[in-house]
Amino acid sequence: MKAINILNKFGLFSENWTPKIISELNGQQVKLAKLKDEFVWHSHEQEDELFMVFKGTLIMEFRDHQEVIREGEMITVPRGVEHFPRTQNGEEVWVLLFEPKETKHTGHVKDKRTVEHQSWI
Repeated sequence: MKAINILNKFGLFSENWTPKIISELNGQQVKLAKLKDEFVWHSHEQEDELFMVFKGTLIMEFRDHQEVIREGEMITVPRGVEHFPRTQNGEEVWVLLFEPKETKHTGHVKDKRTVEHQSWI
């Protein structure tokens, strides 16, 4: 039971699209990630995901619309909803993720950026 300085934790890694675990509670994990450019279309059949933007602007594409999430804002992607996170103009975006421990990084999609085992920082 120690306070976690989230901004300091962001300073501990530089990889994009590679979530780092910072806490765990009730079967959920709190993760930090740095995002840049485009990810992959994917969904999570059993898990909802929460994205909170700490720095930059996240564009969350859905098959029927897009949402723009700015610093201090968040979005919850419901289970089963296909989504495509991206940034714009080469900007790096810092996000906090809150999701069940079982959540696979890219759902059932395999991509060169898929991270099978996420590490703690």
